Amino acid sequence: MAAMTIYTVIVADDEDELREAMCTMIPWEDYGFRLVGSASNGLDALQMVEQHEPDLLLTDIRMPFISGIELARQVREIRPATNIAFLSGYDDFEYAKQAIQYNIISYMLKPLTMEGLSKELRVIRRKIDAQFAMFRQAAPAAGGLDLRTAMLMPLVLDGYAETDGEAQAEAYARQCGLLLDGEDKPCYTVMVSTLLEENGGNCTAPSFVASVDRLASKYLRSAHFFASGKVVSVLLGNPSDFEEYLHILADEIPQVADRVLNRRCRIGVSRTVGTLTALHSAYREAMEALRQGDQSEGGAQFISDLAPAARGGSLLCRRALESLDQNYMDADLSLVSLSGMLAVSPNHLSACIKKYTGETFINILIRKRMEAARELLESSPLRIQEIAQRCGYTDQHYFSYCFKKYCGESPNTMRRRLGLEKAGEVQ
Repeated sequence: MAAMTIYTVIVADDEDELREAMCTMIPWEDYGFRLVGSASNGLDALQMVEQHEPDLLLTDIRMPFISGIELARQVREIRPATNIAFLSGYDDFEYAKQAIQYNIISYMLKPLTMEGLSKELRVIRRKIDAQFAMFRQAAPAAGGLDLRTAMLMPLVLDGYAETDGEAQAEAYARQCGLLLDGEDKPCYTVMVSTLLEENGGNCTAPSFVASVDRLASKYLRSAHFFASGKVVSVLLGNPSDFEEYLHILADEIPQVADRVLNRRCRIGVSRTVGTLTALHSAYREAMEALRQGDQSEGGAQFISDLAPAARGGSLLCRRALESLDQNYMDADLSLVSLSGMLAVSPNHLSACIKKYTGETFINILIRKRMEAARELLESSPLRIQEIAQRCGYTDQHYFSYCFKKYCGESPNTMRRRLGLEKAGEVQ
């Protein structure tokens, strides 16, 4: 009999008593979980998710500094494979449900009893079990290719198109249900996914088509098929869909493959094209992206990240750090916005930063802001609120919390200490 999978969990709640009760009074392992951390605010919770990559984040909807919904959005950016369970008051329940797109697996109403939480943990456990089982299971046997796949395969693999070109291809696409009607004019991206053995050999099976399909369906319209040891995906959407969701999907597939199948997953992603007859060139781009980089490593490679040379390696990391130095005072600066400035994917930028600095984007940004704040405290008469704003913080309390955590003392305490030291020097 296979051993039960133990799922990791992080608890985040600003109510100290409730958080401690959840951490100490719940027999987590009895329900198939292992508690790996707890946080009293959204910032700490986000950093813990980056560090521990949990299967479940259990968080209050109202959190200091970063709300539960904003925390869920940012978690989806860096760890889309993490499920999120919300704790919320009655008045927040409808508000919390707006975040369903952020992998929300459960909503629990406060006041919360330990008995009620225990009962819900069993339900969450069954839901995650079902997710893992669906990702592992083989696709059901089919009597043949469905109409969409039959129509797409020659366009993607062979560049085949009828003499009437795009008009004929679109007509076929409407007949088989890929396109809705004559007004449906999406853009397309081709994504190629493979699973790797420990020695780097390809071990992709046709059943992986269903796994990719289940994840892709959360974000974009898509069609998928298996060809020569790889899953080929045609993704449909408008430019804003791709900008928001494509990098998340390209992160989630390797994360889930690693966690559920214990396999590395390599993905190649093409540029976006505007026509069905351009799918073959997009497929060639996706294959070229797949062949680039370290073949033994998992993760996604976007063709747009491969050229020019300034988009790769240590040079990209240096450019990213320079841009961060120039823009850290922007309260809205994020990995996604920084990647937009550098014209690379967030996946590629995150991987480069981690590879060449050994740190995450969030930690580097916080350190830069704290070093700038310390310098302003030491050299200027600016008020604390003004220093916070100059360092990218709209909330002075959030700034003070980060500063004390990083520097070991609050901004006011440091300023008083520096004042006393200067007075001593004058004497």
